[in-house]
Amino acid sequence: MKFDTPATENPIDRLKVVGKPTDRIEGPLKTSGTAAYAYERHDAAPNQAYGYIVGAAIAKGRISSMDIAAAKAAPGVLTVVTAASAGMLAKGDFNTAKLLGGPDIEHYHQAVALVVAESFEQARAAAALVRVQYDRAKGQFDLAKSLDGAIKPPASFGTEADSRFGDFDAAFASAPVKLDARYTTPDHSHAMMEPHASIANWDGDRLTLWTSNQMIDWSVGDVAKTLGIPKEKVRLVSPYIGGGFGGKLFVRADAILAALGAKATGRPVKVALQRPLIINNTTHRPATIQRIRLGGTTDGKLTAIGHESWSGDLKGGGPETAVGQTRLLYAAAHRMTAMRLSVLDLPEGNAMRAPGEAPGLMALEIAIDEMAEKLGIDPVALRILNDTQVDPEKPERRFSQRRLNECLTLGAEKFGWKDRNPKPGQTRDGRWLVGTGVAAAFRNNINGNSAARVRLERSGKIVVETDMTDIGTGSYTIIAQTAAEMMGVPLDQVEVRLGDSRFPVSAGSGGQWGANSSTAGVYAACVKLRTAIAEKLGLAPADAVFEKGEVRAGGKSVALTKASVDGDLVAEDMIEFGDLAEKMQQSTFGAHFVEAAVDSYTGEIRIRRMLAVCAAGRILNPKAARSQVIGAMTMGAGAALMEELAVDKRFGFFVNHDLAGYEVPVHADIPHQEVIFLDEVDPTTSPMKAKGVGELGICGVAAAVANAVYHATGIRVRDYPVTLDKLIGRLPEIA
Repeated sequence: MKFDTPATENPIDRLKVVGKPTDRIEGPLKTSGTAAYAYERHDAAPNQAYGYIVGAAIAKGRISSMDIAAAKAAPGVLTVVTAASAGMLAKGDFNTAKLLGGPDIEHYHQAVALVVAESFEQARAAAALVRVQYDRAKGQFDLAKSLDGAIKPPASFGTEADSRFGDFDAAFASAPVKLDARYTTPDHSHAMMEPHASIANWDGDRLTLWTSNQMIDWSVGDVAKTLGIPKEKVRLVSPYIGGGFGGKLFVRADAILAALGAKATGRPVKVALQRPLIINNTTHRPATIQRIRLGGTTDGKLTAIGHESWSGDLKGGGPETAVGQTRLLYAAAHRMTAMRLSVLDLPEGNAMRAPGEAPGLMALEIAIDEMAEKLGIDPVALRILNDTQVDPEKPERRFSQRRLNECLTLGAEKFGWKDRNPKPGQTRDGRWLVGTGVAAAFRNNINGNSAARVRLERSGKIVVETDMTDIGTGSYTIIAQTAAEMMGVPLDQVEVRLGDSRFPVSAGSGGQWGANSSTAGVYAACVKLRTAIAEKLGLAPADAVFEKGEVRAGGKSVALTKASVDGDLVAEDMIEFGDLAEKMQQSTFGAHFVEAAVDSYTGEIRIRRMLAVCAAGRILNPKAARSQVIGAMTMGAGAALMEELAVDKRFGFFVNHDLAGYEVPVHADIPHQEVIFLDEVDPTTSPMKAKGVGELGICGVAAAVANAVYHATGIRVRDYPVTLDKLIGRLPEIA
């Protein structure tokens, strides 16, 4: 189905099932422990062996020798896989470094060997017996010291490194009010609960991987390319994924080495990355250094916006696109953005929840607050004053929907913003200094072609199959809601099957494109099935109404099951968006409000309450969407106050490479969160009239927290995370 124009006569608009706050249909399986994740697929193939990965002990250099004799002779060991024994391996389209290193080492903890044994304990013990000697080479591990060699990177996912509109330099120089500030964000880890894990089994020359992966079709292609086998010989299965946040968009070492181990032993092999290897071996959010310059008139109108960002990655990698939102968020006649990329010999930097916008807004939304203070204007009012309904760099291009000002206005009202004392450091609650902060939220909406297969069985059950994944986001449920709405059956009469490369290719889960795109694909398949059913029943498809297990048209009402008495009816289709993204700008908007308290003696920071107001098209399942947003808000709080991968700049690795040293927020850190969704539909996005929302929830949160800390204390911290050591010596004296 080609989506060219908004659907007017649309069964989804009846909203009998779609749009309702619905419990997750797979919830009972997860809460009872019967939903089998990748490493738990004991039934996948019999006689599974266990693999344990050995990671490189240097960040850059070569292996001079590797002694695996003791490991191979250890109890229970079946084989040891190395680059020497694996044969020629290609590099996948989505990998910056090779997934099996040797003799060259490209980053710390790059996999250099896999020990396969009868038990996990035997494999782990034998892995400790592998002896590797290295010739260490000098590497670059310090972003701040690498800026002189930074380059202008090529376009990344269609985003050019630089943009200019008007004459920024002249406008900034002549602006009556100016801000020129530098901000930094550190490296971040995805820190998902489920580790990267895979079980591999060969049936002749056919490989099946039960793995934890967000993008099935992408990864089938990468596995095939890496191993040098035809794509049709690879099957990936990922029905349940215990969190990903972008860290499982691409194939990682667990999948490839499980496949190599299974090939070498002739048995199924299961591999899970130990937590240190997840942090150093897989991808992370790269650190940034950002410079923001704002120029404006004394009445608050921005005339010049400049945003430059520097980040690093392995050779061949890409930048953190931290300037993207600045090109679209606020009006100003003169504009400049630029991204520069340094080659760093740290583990690979890549997508993490809201790549680009999340770290970019951490800087931009502090800068807007700083400008508001210079101007003597309320921070909410300044943002509203500089709103725009068109792309500021392409004024002929309008937003399909843009309700940022409504988010800010409603949020300010609900949060009690008018009651704040605008002067920092004035509000106390006993020993606590109390402040409030605000930030705008922005994340682009992306559409991706997505296919599905829908079957009406003789029993009347509707079965949906698509390779879409559910990474804890509620995909099973919103897809079931879509099919139930379209086919006029109760939700419990729909079975959804996901995450298998044998199913039609979906958009996958990532970039908050999954929900809108995958449900639109199911919509397309259901339209096709509705037509087939109506024609089989002798009814006019255009007039057919599907409701309560019946089909009605022309005064006739026929049970749905009458169409499948001779056998199942199956329809398959794909939603295709064509050049829709070129016709208008599709984005999501929101506003974050935070109240924080800072202990006036110790500098300890406590978030007291958070509010998010979101405008993201039709919300397909408000209950699941709320969960996504509060989870994103929590991640944003972590980025603001505690999350930082500490780089050993001598030897090139992340020191705190486990969940004991890499701190993430817990329930006690976030006592109260509220989410409000504007009542919005966007008919230009898809037949579902929805947009993504799971990444919008993190965008701007960290800045809102940092702004609240500033309002509480009068101390401006521009280098994340905002930890107590950056406050302790500068806190106001206690009266």
